[in-house]
Amino acid sequence: MDNKQQNLTDRKLKSLLTGNRTFILGSIIATCIAATPYIFYFYESVPDKKVWNTFLFTYDSQFYNSAQAGVWTIIGKLTPLYLLIIWFFTCRHWWYHALLIPIIMYIFQLVNVINEDLKYVDKHQFKYLIFLMAIIIPSIYLVRARIFNRLNTVDKTIQDLEDELTFKPKTFWGKVKQYF
Repeated sequence: MDNKQQNLTDRKLKSLLTGNRTFILGSIIATCIAATPYIFYFYESVPDKKVWNTFLFTYDSQFYNSAQAGVWTIIGKLTPLYLLIIWFFTCRHWWYHALLIPIIMYIFQLVNVINEDLKYVDKHQFKYLIFLMAIIIPSIYLVRARIFNRLNTVDKTIQDLEDELTFKPKTFWGKVKQYF
């Protein structure tokens, strides 16, 4: 076998291995998504009592007065959060960082639901969400504007665009100046 045939065989083998990894990863992700109804209806296996004892932990529902209602509320926030996180890590679009806003919102809601039983309530959580949205939304818009500006400029190539987007400034102000 000469060098040209060996390179062709190596590329085919590498392509096959990459395809198998992609298939396995896709199957795992699809199984996780398909298991969502089972995760959501887990609360039905929780007893409708104030205290739920298991061999791992004891759950005392102070706020809801029913362990089943407490777990139902927690899972009601956890399920969309779970699906949004899968979507965030598997999305290939440029706007996928916008998914951080509902992810953060569901995290705040989940923490609030858990804190209701612990008698700890944070009244300023919406202010935190507004602060994060004030950072994320303009950043996404600026990245989008730069991409479309470069794509509409005839003399720039795709490689120049990729090089510019992968540039990593070393300082915080360098990152801010990169957008302006």
